[in-house]
Amino acid sequence: MLKPLSQFVCALPLVMAASCYADDAAALKDALAQLDNLKANFSQQVTDVNNKVIQQGSGAFALAVPNQFYWHLTQPDESLIVADGRDVWIYNPFAEEVSVLDFNQAIDASPIALLVHRDEATWQDYRVERQDDCYQIAPKAVDASVTVVEVCFKDKQLEVMKLTDQQGNLSVFNLSAQAPLMDADAKLFQFTVPEGVDIDDQRLKALD
Repeated sequence: MLKPLSQFVCALPLVMAASCYADDAAALKDALAQLDNLKANFSQQVTDVNNKVIQQGSGAFALAVPNQFYWHLTQPDESLIVADGRDVWIYNPFAEEVSVLDFNQAIDASPIALLVHRDEATWQDYRVERQDDCYQIAPKAVDASVTVVEVCFKDKQLEVMKLTDQQGNLSVFNLSAQAPLMDADAKLFQFTVPEGVDIDDQRLKALD
């Protein structure tokens, strides 16, 4: 009888931790439910594993549920990410190339896509841990390119996003000038391939 009891005692912290993670995930979903759409400006700073600043930038950001996302980095070099609800377009004007992914592929590349995703099965692939008004989102898969995403709220507004990659680089995005989307902002989530730009179609359905 002692052996089963000892096993239960040893397993209890794991059960409690799993329950806490579930509660934290539910709290994050509640917070995101109040942000069904928004647009904002952002400033970006990237530091390496030695805390050395390796890049600074700025741009504009927008999101809408379900599965619509807009990320336009304007400084120092322009790049654009648009999720139109089904596909994700990643445009590099300098290279004159656009890559296309399925939305689920984009989530695999970065958990930040979970901000506009409500699929319960997908959320099961991530661990959420709350620290005050911040939530750390980590993929359970060990081979993810982004190892941790942290989102922080202030007065129910999304204030800061942090991404840590496999190399230990930390990208911090501070949001400002937040506002609800207007009808005219729907065009942000529509991407038209510029003339003369090469398309790298990586969508899984493209293989069918």
